[in-house]
Amino acid sequence: MPTLRDLIDDGRTHVLDGAMGTLLHHQGAPANACFDELAARRPELVTAAHAAYVAAGAHLIETNSFGANPIKLASHGLAEETEALNTAAAVVARAAAGETVAVLGAVGPLGVRVEPFGELSLAEAEAAFGRQVRGLLAGGVDGFVLETFSDVHELQAAIRAVRAACDLAVIAQMTVQGDGLTAFGTAPESFGPALAASGADVVGVNCSTGPAEVLGVIERLARVVSIPISGQPNAGIPRDLGDRKLYVASPEYVGTYARRMVEAGARFVGGCCGTTPEHIASVARFVKSVTPVTRGTEGVAVARSGEVDPAREPVPLAERSRFGAKLARGEWVVSVEVVPPRGADATPMIAQARRLEAAGVDAINLPDGPRAQSRMSALLAGLMIERETGIEAIPHYACRDRNLLGMLSDLLGASAAGLRNLLVVTGDPPKMGPYPEATAVFDIDAIGLTNLVAQLNRSLDPGGNALGAPTAFVHGVGVNPAAPDLERELSRFGWKAEAGACFAMTQPVFDVEQLDAGLVRLQRFGVPIIVGVWPLVSLRNAEFLANEVPGITVPSWVLDRMQRASDGGRETALAEGVAIAREMVDAIRGRVAGVQIAAPFGKVEVAIDVAGLSS
Repeated sequence: MPTLRDLIDDGRTHVLDGAMGTLLHHQGAPANACFDELAARRPELVTAAHAAYVAAGAHLIETNSFGANPIKLASHGLAEETEALNTAAAVVARAAAGETVAVLGAVGPLGVRVEPFGELSLAEAEAAFGRQVRGLLAGGVDGFVLETFSDVHELQAAIRAVRAACDLAVIAQMTVQGDGLTAFGTAPESFGPALAASGADVVGVNCSTGPAEVLGVIERLARVVSIPISGQPNAGIPRDLGDRKLYVASPEYVGTYARRMVEAGARFVGGCCGTTPEHIASVARFVKSVTPVTRGTEGVAVARSGEVDPAREPVPLAERSRFGAKLARGEWVVSVEVVPPRGADATPMIAQARRLEAAGVDAINLPDGPRAQSRMSALLAGLMIERETGIEAIPHYACRDRNLLGMLSDLLGASAAGLRNLLVVTGDPPKMGPYPEATAVFDIDAIGLTNLVAQLNRSLDPGGNALGAPTAFVHGVGVNPAAPDLERELSRFGWKAEAGACFAMTQPVFDVEQLDAGLVRLQRFGVPIIVGVWPLVSLRNAEFLANEVPGITVPSWVLDRMQRASDGGRETALAEGVAIAREMVDAIRGRVAGVQIAAPFGKVEVAIDVAGLSS
């Protein structure tokens, strides 16, 4: 029986199979079933699908294991069966393939984002892929097809998992959008050489929008790689028909484009979503008489593990903003938090900013929908403050409300408009606010967004493509030295520091001893720490923070002091809250980079008093 490497070495064109899910559904598998367990539970369905593609003329068939990784299987309660389900998929395919058809172990993406834009580390991703690879090897596959990946880093982790387990040949396929780029914006000229350098034996594209788009990507890959190329397009763009998706590209059309793909440089062609044995039979007919293009290395870009577009050196921190310059010099910084208005009238906010500028405050913090409250955009509020006054703004930017593309657009626009300081936060979930049914995006979290901003500061988009002039953000992150799960908080902070955070702001802190315990472990990351300070205005305010705001700890002695002060009336309680806050500022001055002082209920004069500045 041939292996994938045998088929690579023979120099001929070879036909891959088509969609698996389409056939399984037509044969009776429920649409909501876990298709990746069917080889073990209903092998007759999977066998029939494989046999149909073999009869159609496929030289290689893929195991029914695209999503059989432990992360995706966990949603069906099947993570513990990862190896067994993959072995079953390989055994069924092996039996259906006979002696003349090669079996490829099919591996798809994990279904979660990996670093640098997600929480899953590349080492964890490689380990998850490794479990799937071991199961497929136990079932007797002849090679691997790693397909439908949008993230080059994740696909490289899958390649490493295969290479760690065996020396079988690997087809590595990305999927692209209508512009020919991946969802992260990576171009074929970038991912082709990167995958070749990472150990792929064949590089290609699958799924995507249809044959025409895949042909365009193959033409681009042929100019930058010297290894074989593959293409497995969808049967066009699906149309919605009730609750079904109908793929309209005919077998003849797909076959015609398969021939064009071979003429453009592909050696492995087949189909993806919506294609059937009829489509693959057409592909086999159309490419039978086409001689593969002989491509040498002359004029082909040298494959390398990095991206095609080189990063630029970031603008020095001291040159990005006045706030960044003070951080770079190690000078004490004072910022005050002002909450953007609920409505469209920014006049009171601008007036507050002018008072803070006159007092000598370094910057104004602008929360982004705190506690899931809908307010004026922090980015736009920051622009208005900087244009109307001379003080710098530090708008918070939350991951809750925007996908990756929206974030990229916002940040590029903010940079072009002149914003330089930014605090990256994940954002409070909508259920905390007045519209609990509102949906949250959380496409990436604060770690991923920190990496995104760092990329932009090096003039690179998420796909590693050059953007021209770099942004010059002084981007900070949040950290809670009093977090209930301090180990997890430190782990996440370590990722943010590694991603290039310029500073970190803490939640409001009331206990110096508790802060000190956290600082000992935070300061080893080398990121300047700015401590949050909240002047309490009443006992009720203290009790609210202590009991209803996640991440804030108010010690009992503070509550006791506010209780005693409240007996003297509102002004006495406010004076005591300011005194506690000033004690905190005095205790930490010189030990951290600065303070971020809240202006409770918009009372900026209270924050000025706490900072020890003159209004």
